[in-house]
Amino acid sequence: MSYDFYKRAAIVCRAIPYGKAATYGQIAMLCGRPRNARQVGYALNRGRMGENIPAHRVVNSRGILSGAAAFETRDLQKRLLESEGVKVEYTEDGWRVDLKRDGWHNTMEEALRFREIFEAQNI
Repeated sequence: MSYDFYKRAAIVCRAIPYGKAATYGQIAMLCGRPRNARQVGYALNRGRMGENIPAHRVVNSRGILSGAAAFETRDLQKRLLESEGVKVEYTEDGWRVDLKRDGWHNTMEEALRFREIFEAQNI
């Protein structure tokens, strides 16, 4: 199997439901590389995943909008999340979403489906 992390990450990111947020680590885990959270951030920041990636739905493990600087304006990620009904609150650490409320709580079935997709696409 030819392993392509960026292609896998793109598939997972495109599956983040509207109105939900996922973490860099969650995406890495669903790609089969749980320790590659930073690589997810790099790929999003550098456009390595291609087009039509809902990057605004990806936050750090504490729900902080840590990638906001990569957007056209510093408040764009916040505004996009809010437009989907995600509540974004200001904390001393920065803008934050409540992952218990608005996080993507993917199922084991979804994780297994990703694995099937990766195998079918030989990635």
